[in-house]
Amino acid sequence: MLTHPTLDDTAVKSLVADATTGPSMHNAQPWRFEYARASRTMLLSADLDRAMPLADPTTRGLHLGCGAALLNLRAAAAHAGHRTVTTLLPAPHTPTLLASVRLDVPHEPLDVALSSLQPAIAVRHTSRHPFSERRIADSLRAALVEAAAREGARLAFLTTPHREAVLDLILHAEGYNRMDDGREVEQRRWTHDGSAEAPAEGIPEYAFGPARRSGAAPVRDFAGRRAIPGRDYADFEKQPQLASLSTTHDEPADWLRAGQALERVLLLATRQGLASSFATQALEWPDLRWLLRDPLSGSGHVQMILRLGYGPDGPSTPRRPVDEVLTITP
Repeated sequence: MLTHPTLDDTAVKSLVADATTGPSMHNAQPWRFEYARASRTMLLSADLDRAMPLADPTTRGLHLGCGAALLNLRAAAAHAGHRTVTTLLPAPHTPTLLASVRLDVPHEPLDVALSSLQPAIAVRHTSRHPFSERRIADSLRAALVEAAAREGARLAFLTTPHREAVLDLILHAEGYNRMDDGREVEQRRWTHDGSAEAPAEGIPEYAFGPARRSGAAPVRDFAGRRAIPGRDYADFEKQPQLASLSTTHDEPADWLRAGQALERVLLLATRQGLASSFATQALEWPDLRWLLRDPLSGSGHVQMILRLGYGPDGPSTPRRPVDEVLTITP
């Protein structure tokens, strides 16, 4: 007879604590969880109060972040021995309800591969520091591609000249952002000095990383137009290793799949000693996002540009208390 792992309120909170370490746009953490004890079901909803109307008017980026949290939840559940069934957008007339996860479903297989990624959840952090020029081995690249495919997305490492074209588009997007007063204000709302009194959200100054002195790495500078006293300068990699994550279609369910694929790739990369960051600047301008597509295949919708390589781990960034994002019902 199959016995279920313990799932008291403490265990539920532990699962959600793992879920909320996922990356989200500007670390806004735009999610809410509701757990029903009777049905052993966790619901994931979007917190639209944390949306970014200018940089993310369709909430595509918000969905990616929630998808990453969902993957973490699934990995944590598998690691704890729970057999799960996940349904995306379970209530079509309630678009803010993004997913349901039933725990301890009889006869469902345990996702052992996903379970093995759980230890990386606590140590995965975005690194806005320089990486070395050491090339990622083809075997590891292939494993990362397979990880994305398991979640229904396509990961492709960029080659010259496509990489150079993407770097140019990101540079253009950075210029557009700097000239856009509204976007500057919106980004600043999600940055702070990292003091003890600062909110448990957003990007603290200590996570900005050094300012770029040279190099082509497309690292977003969260300082924006501000000068940060005492900030270091550094030389970034000349040939950054970039990968695009894309989906066949471009609807909310695809964004959630892309977010799960993104986090699965990041957790595997972390376990294999890679550091990572994101280059979302061009994705936030519709005309530029269209041009990010692979010029050879010309298909798919780019959901994320990843920068991967060997370098220092990024620092942890603040997270909202679990009790603030989780509701437990009978």
